[in-house]
Amino acid sequence: MQTTGLKSTILVVDDEPANLRVLKHLLGDHYTLAFAKNGAEALRVAEAQLPDLILLDVMMPGMTGFEVCKALKEKLLTRAIPVIFVTALSEEQDEAEGFAVGGVDYITKPISPSVVKARVKTHLSLVQADELKRTRLQVVQRLGRAAEYKDNETGMHVLRMSHYSKVLALAYGFNEDQAETLLHAAPMHDIGKIGIPDHIMLKPGKLSDEEFAVMKTHPQIGAEILGEADSDLLRIAKSVALSHHEKWDGSGYPLGLKGEEIPVEGRIVAVADVFDALTSKRPYKEAWTVEKTLSVMKNESGKHFEPYLIELLEQNLEEILTIKERWKED
Repeated sequence: MQTTGLKSTILVVDDEPANLRVLKHLLGDHYTLAFAKNGAEALRVAEAQLPDLILLDVMMPGMTGFEVCKALKEKLLTRAIPVIFVTALSEEQDEAEGFAVGGVDYITKPISPSVVKARVKTHLSLVQADELKRTRLQVVQRLGRAAEYKDNETGMHVLRMSHYSKVLALAYGFNEDQAETLLHAAPMHDIGKIGIPDHIMLKPGKLSDEEFAVMKTHPQIGAEILGEADSDLLRIAKSVALSHHEKWDGSGYPLGLKGEEIPVEGRIVAVADVFDALTSKRPYKEAWTVEKTLSVMKNESGKHFEPYLIELLEQNLEEILTIKERWKED
């Protein structure tokens, strides 16, 4: 989306010049406006300027507003732009059609200035909230990629274990939004490895006790990197980074948490991470079979892992193996 200075850009589409003038007078002081007098022109301007919002008349010569909206939603470049229909059509079926083709709101003519201003402000606020969410997600994803440069893990591992985490979360009782948040937070589990010296991270052989003690600080480093935030995504990412090496019996690190003291997101990511690590080839090991991996993880049920999560791993194995095949190593 493009903006000029701090002003959002609105594309106003209407075949009546008088209606364009009314909306220009109403909104011009607060927003950057672009105009189109027919559907074809609206599509060209929308692609060229990528406005933050479109106010779209319905009854126009050539393409109707409904047809314009449908065309906008079919194109990757313009499908996310919210469309508010502004029309004299006031029947319930007309409004229903507007929502069916992808409109986010419906204002009937003759317009009420206060209603137009309120609806425009509301939907632009939603656009800004969505943009902020996308930006946060992109930052988190890029931090996850940065951590990969310090590790023997691969981008495919991070993808797989993140999707395993979502499957397990849904099975555990998370709702779709909660599970999706964990999907995007899980790649942050090892972000703290950025702070581990290269001579330890890249050492080909076994670490000494002193070196392993340094390695065990990466959960705290990850939590410090992610810091305090009001974003659910970053809050869950911090929790995962700090707790994914804790163990159900209290023998893990860095805090020695036990059982349900361990945040559930950390318990889930621990299972997903270990399952993928064991079933994947690494420079220092061959891939284990699924059968061997499950046998070892079941033996660790109640010790390393929450028993219920091992049950869910087995119950959802088919879906997890489908994910594994989809994002297999090249």
